[in-house]
Order: sequence, then C-alpha cells, then structure tokens
Amino acid sequence: MERSKPKYFAYLTAIIGISLLTLVLYHLQPQINPITVSLILLLFILFTATFFGSKTAILTSLLAMLSLNFFFLEPVGTLTIYHSENWIALIAFLAVSLTAGQLSAKAKKRAEEAERLYSELQIAFKQASEAEALRQSEKLKSALLDAVTHDLRTPLTSIKASVTTLLENSKEPENDEDSLKLNDEDFNEFLEIINEETDRLNKFIENIVGLAKIEANVLHLRKKRSEVEEIVNNAIERGKNQLKNFQIIIEIDEDIPSIFVDAHSISEVVYTLLDNAAKYSPNQFEIRISAKEIPDNLIEISVEDKGRGIAPEIREKIFDKFFRANQDDVHTTSGGIGLGLAIAKGIIESQGGKIWAEPGRDEFVTRFVFQIPIGDDGKVR
Repeated sequence: MERSKPKYFAYLTAIIGISLLTLVLYHLQPQINPITVSLILLLFILFTATFFGSKTAILTSLLAMLSLNFFFLEPVGTLTIYHSENWIALIAFLAVSLTAGQLSAKAKKRAEEAERLYSELQIAFKQASEAEALRQSEKLKSALLDAVTHDLRTPLTSIKASVTTLLENSKEPENDEDSLKLNDEDFNEFLEIINEETDRLNKFIENIVGLAKIEANVLHLRKKRSEVEEIVNNAIERGKNQLKNFQIIIEIDEDIPSIFVDAHSISEVVYTLLDNAAKYSPNQFEIRISAKEIPDNLIEISVEDKGRGIAPEIREKIFDKFFRANQDDVHTTSGGIGLGLAIAKGIIESQGGKIWAEPGRDEFVTRFVFQIPIGDDGKVR
C-alpha cells in the first residue's frame, strides 16, 4: 500500500532530489568518479522506495539513469553512448536500481504487515496475565532477533555482493589488461542471484507470519473429508523440483480411510517433511513416505530418508520455534533447520495430532512421523 502522501508530492520530491544530487555531484568532479555517483544515486532510490513506495522508486530510477548518462558518462552533455562498457554500466545501474527499489518497497510493506500483526498479538497478550504476556513477549523478541540475524543477513549479503560486483564491473578500467568484464551470461547470473535471494527473504517473512498466526490461534482451517493418497500426491507434486534427484518410495495401505482434515495444510506438512529429507540426504538416495491406519481411530504418515541422521538429544528441539542446530547435531552442511518444522508442528497440533522424529526403519536413518485423527466420528473407505 502506497503512503498516504499525495502522489504529486512524492514525484516532486523525486525530481527535486535527483536534480539537487546531480548539481552537487556534477560540481564535485573530478574528485568523484561515475561509480561513486552511481552508489549515491542508488542510495537516494532506496530512500524514495522506503518512504514513497514502488512507483516513485521506478520514476527515481529512470531519472537517475538519465542523469548518470547525461552528466557523468562520456560524452558528457548528451544522451549518446559511444563506448560499449558505458552501455553495460548504464544497463547494470538501471537493473540494480529497479531491483533494489522494488525490494526496499516490498520490505517496507512487509514491515507494515508485521507491525499490524504485532499489534494483534499485543491485544491477545492483554487477555492473559501480565506476567505471562511479558514472558512471551521477551521470548518472541529474542527468537525474532536470532532468526532475523541469520535469515535476513545471509540473503542480504548475497544481494550486496551481487550489486557490488555489477557496479564494479560497470566502472571504466584504468588498465584493460588487468580488468575482467562480465559477459551477458555472468551479468544475468548476478541478476538471478538478486531475484532468488529476494524470494528467499519473502519466504522467510511468510514463515514468520505463519508462525504468528499459529501462536495467535488465528489459523483458519477448512476441514473436509479428504483422501490420504491425494494429500500425499499433492505434496510430492509441489516438491517435484526438490525431489527430482531422489527415488521416492510410496507405501499407502490400500484400505486406508479418508480423513476429516484441512487437506491443504496437511499436504503442506508432508511437503515440508519431504523437502527436509531432500535437503539432508545425498542425491540419488531413496526417500520413503508411508501412510497407514493405526488403533485409536488415527492415521499415521511418515517420511524416511537415508541421510546421516539427527542427534538423539535434539530430536524434540528441532520442532521448537527458531531452533537452529549445528552441523554435528544434524550431520549436514546445510546450516541448520529453519522454521518449517515448527510450522508443521503447529499445523498438526491444531488438528488434534502430534509429530515427532525417530530413527528410521530398515536401511533408513531418520523417520519423521505424525499421527492425525480420522475425525468426524466415522470412516469412509
């Protein structure tokens, strides 16, 4: 949602800001070079995106590109570009500025959504005792700080490195023999990194919101009678890219009854377990998913893999919010376990079930299991 300020004010601010920056930077020549000018203009684009939104950021990016071309790239005073490296520099600047502006605007929008959600949580806290509310608040702050430090810093570092490389590549080299110019494939690869890491940031924020909904008990479930096989197949279809290098073994009892659940969320849990198995297993190994009816009117679904396993002392902890294991605990180089298992636990428990991890059967090493009631006081086969 754009800021409430009138659009003309935002656009006028962008035009005046670029004009003043151009004037100041132009008179600072030759003390500054085009790469420094590009970075300063990029900072102003981020400023406008943060305070006025994506549309103003796009306008600012275009104005900044024209300013860079007309006043700072040879031949100065024209919009003509003679040197191929200046074309690369201009295209790189426009691509980076547009991407950075959009990312900044989205981050601002997500922050506003987080503030709204935090306000809702505060209302919920007031309904409990002051002592419990304080304890939960401090716990949430600590957990969020830890998660934000890890899950935001990593993609931001990748984005920063890619942007820096593109900007450095756009700088006119002093010695052509010592310089290394990016070709089109390399250039596109860095833009893909920026795009992928932006998606990763969005996924992290979505997970935070999902956890908050579970904690606030505002997870809306749409229960209906669903087939277990369909739930499993939907999860496998969603994870086909992650699972393409693995052998998937499916073992579902033929006479298994349908279950009265929110099928979409249960499928999300199965997908999370399959994705987790793929992350922590060598390629070409088998992943087995099983489903069967067990006593007490329950359905049991499990996912097993042949990775190196999870240390026994942390099998319960891996379902905690924001818990991160070191490499020795999970026997992997993937950097720990994220938010997915905590969300899976919340989903299963919200529908009357339970979930845990244990050693695998046969030649399998790790087994994630959840049990869910068949529900609705009846069975449909």
